[in-house]
Amino acid sequence: MRAATGVWRWRHNPLRRSTDLIEAWVALTAAVLLALAVPAVGWIAGAATDASLQRAVRAQSLQRLPTTARVIRLSDAPAPGLQSPESAGDQPARRSVVARWSAPDGTSRTGTVATRRELSDPGDTFRLWTDRGGRPVQAPMRPETAHAHALVIGLLAASLAGVFVEAVRRLVVRRLVHRRYQRLDRAWAKAGPDWGRTGAGS
Repeated sequence: MRAATGVWRWRHNPLRRSTDLIEAWVALTAAVLLALAVPAVGWIAGAATDASLQRAVRAQSLQRLPTTARVIRLSDAPAPGLQSPESAGDQPARRSVVARWSAPDGTSRTGTVATRRELSDPGDTFRLWTDRGGRPVQAPMRPETAHAHALVIGLLAASLAGVFVEAVRRLVVRRLVHRRYQRLDRAWAKAGPDWGRTGAGS
């Protein structure tokens, strides 16, 4: 609102400088972009990310199948899942075990996997996700997790767009102020020899 008022106020002001009107228009443009374009950028980025992640969720749901694994014994070697950076925060709550499970083709498989500590005693059963070949994999991403990631991306995109608009506005205003000072210096230099002496230049 202040930007629009500034444009209107400078329209017919006799003290108006060209840079004043330009600065007012720049402020109004920036305000419009912050109010309309920045949220649109965030929405578009979030929607595109969500669509992409939801496709990944559907693909993972088709490629990764749940099965029931039975603990045979504890394992001295770490499970591949415990060695991944993504699961580093879950390591204290998980344990490596040797387990047996059935592959999608019905064959029996045995290997070292990670499970929760409360399900790591011999004979315990737990849910295990495998690929089509029966190899253990991470559980598929949940749709709500994809939505959360998309929301973060949308907010980040909107924030970056807002920072960019404000940075451009500040840069333009800085150039305008610099131009004003240059004009003032030239005017001061021109009037300098006569300054303080009435009629000295006549």
